[in-house]
Amino acid sequence: MEQQSRLAGTVRPGGRTARTRAAVLEATQDELVECGFHGLNMDRVAAKAGVGKTTVYRRWGDPAGLVTDLMAELAESSAPHADTGGIEGDLLANALNVLGAVTDPRLGATFQAVIAAATGNEAAAAALNDFYLRRIRAWAPVVDRAVARGELPEGTDGMEVIRAVSAPLYYRLLVTREPVDEKVAEHAAARALAGARAGAFT
Repeated sequence: MEQQSRLAGTVRPGGRTARTRAAVLEATQDELVECGFHGLNMDRVAAKAGVGKTTVYRRWGDPAGLVTDLMAELAESSAPHADTGGIEGDLLANALNVLGAVTDPRLGATFQAVIAAATGNEAAAAALNDFYLRRIRAWAPVVDRAVARGELPEGTDGMEVIRAVSAPLYYRLLVTREPVDEKVAEHAAARALAGARAGAFT
């Protein structure tokens, strides 16, 4: 769930339509960081992106449509899962990637805005759910490989292990508002690994 550039990766080639989408999503993220979901204004997004308002309304419809597309782009542009050769290193890499995302001033603020919006907006909630499912599914194969290597019990649920790694980080960030640092990330990965080795996720 890690950011590779100001938006979520280098702008992909694809002509005018792709450039328009990239500019609009960048402006959408600016608005989320500055104003939150409920302050997201379609006209300001269009102005910041340098495109016509009719284009933004026609293609994205409403603020929820912008957020849905932004979250899809963030998921698509996130770095692939690690392959350190062992499950301990892979889970630690996952924890550090999550840490990097939630503590990044721009990306962390984006997630917090969308998470806050998800409480009362079904479209925002669906976009958030889709983002996290895509990232969890992208990382689950590191657990499958560990099972194949004999590092974890047969039948270990890879998605549940990955959820267990990130859950303590999000809990501290969003519920208790405690500091989140590398030590917390390391402990989260180690505890998830201990549980997986003990068969807690089979």
